[in-house]
Parts: sequence; C-alpha cells; structure tokens
Amino acid sequence: MKHIHAGKVRDLYEDGDSLILVASDRVSVYDVVLPTPIPDKGALLTQLSNWWFEHLSGIPNHVLSTTDVPAEFAGRAVRVQPLKMVQVECIARGYLSGSGLKEYQRTGSVSGIALPPGLREGDRLPEPIFTPTTKASVGHDEPITFEDVVAQEGREVAEHLRDLTLEIYTRGAAHAADRGVIIADTKVEFGWDADTLTLGDEVLTSDSSRYWPAASWQPGAPQPSFDKQFVRDWSTSTGWNKEYPGPEIPADIVTATRAKYQEAYELITGTPWTVPTA
Repeated sequence: MKHIHAGKVRDLYEDGDSLILVASDRVSVYDVVLPTPIPDKGALLTQLSNWWFEHLSGIPNHVLSTTDVPAEFAGRAVRVQPLKMVQVECIARGYLSGSGLKEYQRTGSVSGIALPPGLREGDRLPEPIFTPTTKASVGHDEPITFEDVVAQEGREVAEHLRDLTLEIYTRGAAHAADRGVIIADTKVEFGWDADTLTLGDEVLTSDSSRYWPAASWQPGAPQPSFDKQFVRDWSTSTGWNKEYPGPEIPADIVTATRAKYQEAYELITGTPWTVPTA
C-alpha cells in the first residue's frame, strides 16, 4: 500500500485500483486536531458509518468491502472506490444550532435561506434545509449559498447534491427518532464514480452530525449531545482560541467522550458494541 493522504481524522492508502480509508482515534474540533486521541473512536465511527451505508439503499456509495482490509486496520478501515470529489461540503440542517444559529442571529437566514423570526437555539426548523460550505484544505470551511454551488458545479449537479443530502438526512433522522435520538444536522461528501454522483467519506456518524437525546430536548439553550460537541464545549471552556495547537484532553473528558460515541452506536444500530478483530 502507498500512503497518499493524511486528513484531520482519516488516512488514505492506495492499494491497486482501490483505496483503503482508515479512521484514526484523532479528534478534530474547530478544524484543529487535538493532541489527545479517543480510544476506539475510529472503529466506533467506521462501524456506525458502515451500518448507515448498508441501510441507505438506493444511494450509491464508495464502499467496496468492509472486511477486505489489512489486519492491522481491522474494524476501522474500509476498502473504497476512488472518487473525483466534489469541492463542496454538503450540510443538511433540521434544527438550529452551531454556525447556523450564529448566522441566523446575525441575518435571520442560513446560507441565504430566510427562516421565521424568533427561533431559539435548538429549535426544529419548519423543514430541513441545505446549507453548503466550502471545502477548505487548510483553515476553516466558509458558508456558501445554493446559488454559489450552482455557479461552481452547474444547476443540475447542484440540485442533485442538495436532493441527495436532504434525502440522507431525512431518512437518517427518521430512523434515529425511532431510537430516541435527534439528528440535528449532518455533513456529507460526494464524488464522481465515472458519471455517477456517489456518497463518499463517512455518513451520519456522531462526528459528522449533531446527535441529541430526544428525551431531554429543550429549545432555548445548548443541548446535551452524543457527539463531539461535548469535546467542542470542553475545549471552549478552557479559553482556547480555536487555533493550532489545541489543548490536551483530560482523562475524564476522554472517558466520557468515548462513552458517548459508544452509546450513539448502540442506540442507532440496536446492537451492543464489541471491538472488531481481524
């Protein structure tokens, strides 16, 4: 294998005509990789993503095999089809939170989509919306509008990206709701496999989405979460300026974060977590 790319969380290897996508235990917040890993995070997110890929029937994805990977990467890697990635981060929001909330508070809209006045943090939106961003290789992704995507990719492709993103979110959110979980928003990435727009990277994980326990949902304040928002909130509380280097994560925060990832996996899949082996 040839190591061809190291992302914030994933490493990519070339192996013949396919690629091996390996999820590490690194955690990234505000586009900065923190120096402390979360044990089993890579495996938990890989297995959750694999579960979603299998259950999102009808949506083409890049997975060739979840088991035909080197033994040292068992459980946290997948063999995938190389894609020509679309340079847009595709985000669907069903609830008001994060950067969408900040934009709404400034402008009354998110990514150019006007929303009703008076919405609070954590409020459910009238319907899910498509709020894309740039795909920055360094630094922070920046919000863009649907028309910006049209200008970059053409209207037909932009509409396909929007429709697929909203379909993935809607189907995922419906399943999660049956399991007592609110998926507030999610980010997905697409690429071209020949002339087919194909879902790549990961899907509906608790790293790429905001997972909230439905039983404690209370609009008007930050929500408890099953996702890395817990680490974001902790990192912000330290006074960190959100620039490299990030702070070391204390042992109790590491333990609590891993527990949240495991709980999210078990709630969504309905199966107990076991560490994968070769």
